[in-house]
Amino acid sequence: MDRLKAMQTFVRIVEANSFTKAAETLNLPRAALTATMQNLEAFLGTRLLQRTTRRLSLTPDGADYFRQCVDILGAVEAAEAGFRGASAGQPKGKLRIDLPGTLGRRMVMPRIGEFCAAYPEVELVLSLSDRIVDLVQEGIDCALRVGQLQDSSLVGRQIGSMRFLTCAAPGYLQRHGVPRTLDDLAAHKAVVHFSGRTGRAFDWDFQVGGKVVKADMAGAISVNDADAYLSCALQGMGLAQVGAYQARPHLQAGELVEVLQAWPPVPMPISLLYPQGRMAAPKLRVFADWLSSLFQQEADLQLWEV
Repeated sequence: MDRLKAMQTFVRIVEANSFTKAAETLNLPRAALTATMQNLEAFLGTRLLQRTTRRLSLTPDGADYFRQCVDILGAVEAAEAGFRGASAGQPKGKLRIDLPGTLGRRMVMPRIGEFCAAYPEVELVLSLSDRIVDLVQEGIDCALRVGQLQDSSLVGRQIGSMRFLTCAAPGYLQRHGVPRTLDDLAAHKAVVHFSGRTGRAFDWDFQVGGKVVKADMAGAISVNDADAYLSCALQGMGLAQVGAYQARPHLQAGELVEVLQAWPPVPMPISLLYPQGRMAAPKLRVFADWLSSLFQQEADLQLWEV
């Protein structure tokens, strides 16, 4: 058994989440992939894939082996890249990326054509969602995340920092008054923004003299989507702590008014999350660098210098 070829076949099956689709991309009969997997599992002495009539899923051993296969294949690709003539080291191949819905739609997608023009041999597969994604199980190369990362076997590279501001529609401020201090917040209501991943409401916090001060805010409406959150604020339904990059056009148009400017909310890190060893692939390295450069051009998103 050609173990390297078996690893490549296994990774392709996992990434395609289908024996049939993997066979099509490899230009091999499905039976050949089935035989390869049977031989590989027999050689390793463990089951790697759970097969049902509807889907494939990795076993715990399969998930661990998949990560190691990706690392090994990436190292092989990197080692060979310098010996392939004029195209040596050129990024190419399929790159699967998961983006947060609002940030992806507003900041990444309007300029994604620039990346495709610069790297025409990289085939992008983009998903925009705010759900929890299992990168290994779903064959995703990297995911863009906003907020503190949870401990995991994945690697996180911070490439930006999202600023927020506290604001409200002029109509709301006319009805309820403008808060001048943090103590004034007790007399106000907020639009509540909760996480679609955890169901937990995001904290209201402020930077006060080098410390972080939290405020308990309640409101008549709660949403789990950043665009819906902004829409509620624009309709005068309460105070909101909105991503500054989202709020700027509405501030300039007079549709929102910033309040409590002396005490800005705490920024959130913007990170690219990927499995251990995956950054060895040129296609992921150039995408990570391009994305980092994209955020560095935006004052409300650029990475703060420490």
